[in-house]
Amino acid sequence: MLPLSLKARWRRWVVRRIPAAAQVQLNQRRIFIMPNRVGAAFALVLLLMLLAGINYENSLAYGLTFMLAAVFVVAILHTYRNFAGLILKAGASGAVFVGEQARFRVRLESDGRAHMAIGIGWPPQPLQTLDVPAQGQRECELTQPALQRGWLRPERLRVESHFPLGILVAWSWVDLDQSVLVYPRPLQGELPLSDGGSLDEEDEGQRATGQGADDYQGLRSYQPGDSKRRLHWKAFSRGQGLLVKDFAALAGRDLWLDFQALGGDAEERLSRLCYWVLQLDARQQAYGLRLPGCELAPDHGDAHREACLRALALYGVRT
Repeated sequence: MLPLSLKARWRRWVVRRIPAAAQVQLNQRRIFIMPNRVGAAFALVLLLMLLAGINYENSLAYGLTFMLAAVFVVAILHTYRNFAGLILKAGASGAVFVGEQARFRVRLESDGRAHMAIGIGWPPQPLQTLDVPAQGQRECELTQPALQRGWLRPERLRVESHFPLGILVAWSWVDLDQSVLVYPRPLQGELPLSDGGSLDEEDEGQRATGQGADDYQGLRSYQPGDSKRRLHWKAFSRGQGLLVKDFAALAGRDLWLDFQALGGDAEERLSRLCYWVLQLDARQQAYGLRLPGCELAPDHGDAHREACLRALALYGVRT
């Protein structure tokens, strides 16, 4: 393992030498070639054969050693030739929710010769291996887990090849400047509507939970984030546990999904808002979204849904 300071210097050098771009063509400046383990063993055998030839003054040992050394040198040229000229392009990547696999598409193209046994991916995960035909292209899909909302920007891709003899590895680290927007994980719960002030129990009947009715619906189990005003204390005193009063909204009102109307931490609130954005969009019902410092007027449709989900994903995220 490299020391942290050496790793940081290596990363800065690679960034200067191979800057981020949506399209990268591998050339002499971007390709590195080294013997792999098999190649190192091959070189060690050559050294031992050379020492044996010198010790015994055996012309046959000299000839065999120099012939295999020539094969090693030619393998360097063919390994480079197989790798050089390969074009990598970033493909379209769709947004995902926290907990899903973010998918990154990469297209490999050839503007001349074929490129064989090209491996691509993010170590330590296994690399995908594919052949790119002459004057053709191949596309692969790479995945990374989406662990938190916001922009997911993967590390540099490792592209490598051991072709043709498997004793050398040609590789490069490329940054295709890809990113995927990660939405909060949808979390079912109370519909968080703006109330414009304190509500009494009668007014609560005008707040929606999405049940499709317009009055008191009954009792349900308490879930983290539910309003404390809806707790049914009489049921609690009778030993029935924490229950909340469930209401549905009167039709004909603009629905405002309000961050401040929810309890819990910020991530939990955003997850509940995300859930109701999806629910109301599926019902083709107009709704607005209020976040601290951001307000989206009531509307419906795909564009409005994406704008709301984007606002939830990027809330409080430094770009």
